[in-house]
Amino acid sequence: MARQQRTQVGIIGAGPAGLLLARLLKLNGIDSVILEARSRIYVEARIRAGVLEHGTVKLLEEAGVAERLHREGLVHEGVELGLDGGRFRIDLAGLTDKTITVYGQSEVVQDLIAARLAGDGPIVWEAADVALHDCETDRPRLTYRADGVDHELACDFIAGCDGFRGVSRSSVPASRLRSYEQDYPFGWLGILADVPPCSEELIYASHPRGFALASMRSPTRSRYYIQCGRDEALEDWPDDRLWDELKRRLGPDVAPHVTTGPALEKSITGLHSFVCLPMRHGRLFLAGDSAHIVPPTGAKGLNLAASDIHYLSQALVSHYARNDSTLLGAYSDQASARVWKAERFSWWLTLLMHKVHPEGSFAEQMQRAEIAYLLSSPAGQTVFAENYVGLPF
Repeated sequence: MARQQRTQVGIIGAGPAGLLLARLLKLNGIDSVILEARSRIYVEARIRAGVLEHGTVKLLEEAGVAERLHREGLVHEGVELGLDGGRFRIDLAGLTDKTITVYGQSEVVQDLIAARLAGDGPIVWEAADVALHDCETDRPRLTYRADGVDHELACDFIAGCDGFRGVSRSSVPASRLRSYEQDYPFGWLGILADVPPCSEELIYASHPRGFALASMRSPTRSRYYIQCGRDEALEDWPDDRLWDELKRRLGPDVAPHVTTGPALEKSITGLHSFVCLPMRHGRLFLAGDSAHIVPPTGAKGLNLAASDIHYLSQALVSHYARNDSTLLGAYSDQASARVWKAERFSWWLTLLMHKVHPEGSFAEQMQRAEIAYLLSSPAGQTVFAENYVGLPF
């Protein structure tokens, strides 16, 4: 017989979305249990995004987990775009009075886990066979297996924060969901290395051979990406070839400042846009990658998860503190309105900066003209900056 337990909110997934939701709920006196399919070591070591929007930083401050972020994070007031080997800086702070902060997602997760385990409530690591039940009733349940024992968790609500391939969204009848998606005909080859960054700010470079991005995780750890074919193999990209290609695409002004070194991590990722609506099914609420995916070009994935949690946590607090479920009913519409705007920016920036069209074609010339206009227009740069630092929650 399954061991039975009860909580107010059952959370599936110990990524940024699930952990941040649990933290914000606890600060408002709402209990939760987090079920995570992976081990703590795996979750804390996952290499993911590293750019935090202004609003995401404020939300982490509200959650009381921003002390190390402010001590170690790198505040950036601008970002650079590269075209034909030249560089142009967009003044994010000057145009919006806001900044971004470079701080790895793995660091955010570690901070949230530490806060959780300091007394906020349990995380069930390596929870197997997680299943959702009775989501359309007022008594939803989660069942799972841990340490060889079957468990049943009764909840008031369930938050599905378990990612694109998680069990939450797949538990909703297909007839109740509508999906919108687009695959891009290229991928990103990324390398993480313990070498100093080549620039104090991020560089997005458009080159005839393909896109390149110079980023970082700290003053001594760099993250670089280059556009590649979706079906290329890592074996075809030894470190020396990757470094040479990166320098070529970043251009002669940047190449001398690129310090090379052995890869700590190297991967090829396909680019994909995806939105699934509605983000609510009965008492199940989807958040983060379980409901939407963006290409990494706009640095919106983690930040969209944070904005979802802003809306969902407010809705749950309103329900428990004031017996008002209005925000729960509005959650999907509120969250998805911001999701679509971030999807648009990520889609636009992806198509703007990558090699998409045949060389010499009309479409390629239009792409170059779009970049040239952006670099010459203060109004265009303001639109870019507003979206890059993050639209208001």
